[in-house]
Amino acid sequence: KLDFIMSNSYPILHLDIISDFICPWCFIGKRKLDRALGNVSGFQINLAWRPFRLDPTIADEGEDRKEYLTRKFGAPKSKKFASTGQDAAAGTDIQFAFDKITRTPNTLNAHRLVRWSGEYGRQHAIADDLFSAYFEHGKDIGDVNTLIEIGVKYAMDETVLRAKFASNEDVSETRQLDAQARGAGVTGVPAFLMGGKFLLVGAKEPEYLNQIFSKAVVKLANPGHSADTLGA
Repeated sequence: KLDFIMSNSYPILHLDIISDFICPWCFIGKRKLDRALGNVSGFQINLAWRPFRLDPTIADEGEDRKEYLTRKFGAPKSKKFASTGQDAAAGTDIQFAFDKITRTPNTLNAHRLVRWSGEYGRQHAIADDLFSAYFEHGKDIGDVNTLIEIGVKYAMDETVLRAKFASNEDVSETRQLDAQARGAGVTGVPAFLMGGKFLLVGAKEPEYLNQIFSKAVVKLANPGHSADTLGA
């Protein structure tokens, strides 16, 4: 699990990953991105995770999953989500366990944790653990204790984390970044912003990601010689 690949010998592509941790397609997209990162050639990638909450209206303490799905979609959709998600996850080693999920959390605090983990260079790894905790183990990633457990695994201090979560540190900043993503036209996730200029939406196959990343590097290095599009 890499947080960044960086070298002075090659061009560096800055990649913002805009995602939410209760989005199954974001988990799939992250794992496919991991495979693409292993095949990067001729340039390096610097990663940063950015917040996007699928539903900012979810109560701070989260909601019962069945009740939430009924409110959101008219009837529980767990079985449909399970079959669709598992099929799409082929080749990613993800074992969705939708039957274990009893709560739909508000992910504001999960995004705060990832933001703080940037200081330790662990955003990418912690993001994977958040996805896995929720989708494979049915843990409530809106619960502070669950988040602290994940943070401590990556050498973050438990006492410091408890104090941060008890405060309003980075609450407004996280909400602002969420709003900025929506203002920039992000309506679905995962989304990948390359060099602050090119936006790709969806859980794409690794080979396609490698092609698009390579095109982005070339076009960012030669802005006067190409249109502001990466093409198919």
